[in-house]
Amino acid sequence: MYTDDKRIVITLDAGGTNLVFGAMQAGRFIVEPVTLPSQAQDLGLCMQTMVEGFSRITAALGERKPAAISFAFPGPADYPHGIIGGGYLPNFPSFRDGVALGPFLEEQFGIPVFINNDGDLFAYGEALCGILPETNARLEAAGSSKRYKNLIGYTFGTGFGIGVVVDNRLNRGDNSCVETFCLPHRDMPGIIVEEGVSVRAVKRVYGELSGDRDHKLEPRDIFEIAEGRRPGDAEAARKAFAEMGAVAGRAISEAVTLIDGLVVIGGGITAAGKYIMPSLLKEMRSSIRTLGGDEVGRVQMRVFDLDDEREFAEFARGAQRELKIYGSERSVTFDPMKRTGVAISKMGASRAISVGAYAFALAQLDADEK
Repeated sequence: MYTDDKRIVITLDAGGTNLVFGAMQAGRFIVEPVTLPSQAQDLGLCMQTMVEGFSRITAALGERKPAAISFAFPGPADYPHGIIGGGYLPNFPSFRDGVALGPFLEEQFGIPVFINNDGDLFAYGEALCGILPETNARLEAAGSSKRYKNLIGYTFGTGFGIGVVVDNRLNRGDNSCVETFCLPHRDMPGIIVEEGVSVRAVKRVYGELSGDRDHKLEPRDIFEIAEGRRPGDAEAARKAFAEMGAVAGRAISEAVTLIDGLVVIGGGITAAGKYIMPSLLKEMRSSIRTLGGDEVGRVQMRVFDLDDEREFAEFARGAQRELKIYGSERSVTFDPMKRTGVAISKMGASRAISVGAYAFALAQLDADEK
């Protein structure tokens, strides 16, 4: 994955609160990152901040010339043309009417600019050098012939993001509109799922359950309450994360049923994974019914927690058995266990996004040369 490539790509992780600029070469960061406030409410200030951040990284590179700028941006956009906006953008409201960000930056810096959805690049980074190759290596080490090529990546943070990699290729969609935030909420008809899977969701549910609706706590504070390291309603804190897990589990079930791949979850809230994952997995393992009363799995595969060593052992083992070929003395080996796995990112969302942005830019540059 370009581990020996000498080209440099400038990256950006664009969040609603902060913009984190960096530069990568051979899949590694080579300068100290620059973090600046997003100024997302003011288009002029936000654009100035981007120019400042990219300029500071370019200056830090000295004589080394970058080949491209490549970064993640949340929400709907025409990513192939570098145009942001034209839809629901809660984290960057000043971009809603449409901003030709890619062309603007190309004029400013004179190099190609590639922009993708943050969820897309998170999944792409994890597929190239994160959970997907790691899981396949673990399967090989366990003596399993099972291998995975498809990955669904989710980011839990300010919003609820998704990225899909099919056969090791990023699925950008025909409209740059592969989204999950607008799926229906598990428990609130007519409400988007992001109201249950996000920073604001954890804060809201904790306030409702604890009776302290005016609290100023962030999810990390609520996690410390759940752990007993900070005063507060520990039971309400644990339930806030558990409810988020159940709501996310419903949305993830719908995607994995259609795409049939592994699932990786990233974002700061995953620090509370011990409270999120049990309810998330329970939801994915739940059943639904036919009109005749028969129960079928919500996901048509067995769902394993890849971070649990005992579950991974069963996941790797599968259900190998011999199957006789009809009318022949021969037999074939058959594994009837359809299965998927869910894991929390080991790379971390920010690094996975940067790696995805880096690899995407080089792949596009190589394709353009051909």
